[in-house]
Amino acid sequence: MSEAIRDLDSRHVWHPFTQAATALPPPVAVSAFGATIVDAEGREYLDLVSSWWVNLHGHAHPAIAKAIAEQAGRLEQVIFAEFTHEPAARLAARICALLPGDLDRVFYSDDGSTAVEVGLKMAMQYWSNRGEERHRVIAFDGGYHGDTVGAMSAGASSGYFDAWKRLLFPVAVVPYPATWDGDEEVEAKEAAALDALERALETPTAGVIVEPLVQGAAGMRMCRPAFLRAVEARVRAAGSLLILDEVMTGFGRTGALFACLKAGIQPDLICLSKGLTGGFLPLSMTVAREGIFRAFLGEDLGSAFLHGHSYTANPLGCAAGLASLDLLEAPACSARIQAIEVLNRRRLDALSGHARVSRPRLCGTIAAFDVAGGGEGYGAAIGPVLKQALRQRGLLLRPLGNVLYLLPPYCVAESELDHAWDMIAEVLDRL
Repeated sequence: MSEAIRDLDSRHVWHPFTQAATALPPPVAVSAFGATIVDAEGREYLDLVSSWWVNLHGHAHPAIAKAIAEQAGRLEQVIFAEFTHEPAARLAARICALLPGDLDRVFYSDDGSTAVEVGLKMAMQYWSNRGEERHRVIAFDGGYHGDTVGAMSAGASSGYFDAWKRLLFPVAVVPYPATWDGDEEVEAKEAAALDALERALETPTAGVIVEPLVQGAAGMRMCRPAFLRAVEARVRAAGSLLILDEVMTGFGRTGALFACLKAGIQPDLICLSKGLTGGFLPLSMTVAREGIFRAFLGEDLGSAFLHGHSYTANPLGCAAGLASLDLLEAPACSARIQAIEVLNRRRLDALSGHARVSRPRLCGTIAAFDVAGGGEGYGAAIGPVLKQALRQRGLLLRPLGNVLYLLPPYCVAESELDHAWDMIAEVLDRL
């Protein structure tokens, strides 16, 4: 059966972020439980990337599966431009209660990229509705915000989008002071980045967008909370809007429920997705301050936010989100997040002296380091070598070029995570 599926796949399916001419045939996933994925041959893979950072509580979690099944029996979809429904209203209220300040208005969409797209469009139209000409967006070097045109424009410096440069609009880019354990130059890098931001903000700016604490796709590049507080202060002084892309960092990944809470900053707009439904269904939201929402009110339809898609606030996704929040807010989940951070810190420190390891870094449940010897950047030759060697040992890891990172679901057992680190050390020894 698996060969038949692979044959159909090879003839008809176009996989994301994959060079089909050189990629090995993918395993055929048939089931999953906890942190484990099982393929058609019965091989098990420990999912240490949470299946592209979406799975919070483990695969096929019965509480979320039950919530989706029950919701499907009542209401599977309804046009959200004409109706509301209980799961959407309740999920919006619960998320707003967890966020800082007056982030009180939720706009639903379907994935992280569109959540960012919505945030950028809101920021630009906000100023237009107020009668101010502010069209400029400022982003940080290396930032990745998704694959739609606005998100690509904000993330153009990530290097992923050279094929579509002609589609993108100009975005001002300022340095990002990526840091790691033992970094003695971090203060100088932060000062240079803040100086550049101040200069960029001299031009009237609609919004400044940043991935707080961790730039994900850029290679799990991390910054310090104090830097983000300084960024917020400069954005406020310039009268601009602060947009946080918490698509990856939200829902406990950084050790706090949201990175903005850990950093002690108050955004004007925050973009959420990935872990929102616990990894079950596509759903995202852009949460805005009440004052931003009110700038779109009026008698003229032109001042409204004319954006949406067919599955906006899908009831099944919202039901999954509510069930996931129940699990996330339980004391046991908080304890698991802390345990993952402690174990990753112990193993990362032990590995940091390895000849192949440089720039070790950790934030909450995210552990990362650079692998020396084999190129740098997303296209580094060492990446596929690492991925294949680890896959052969039953580990689903997807290096970002020469950056190896772990971002497991919270259900991962300490014995599983310890074993994974053992296998990583073994692979590094054999490179």
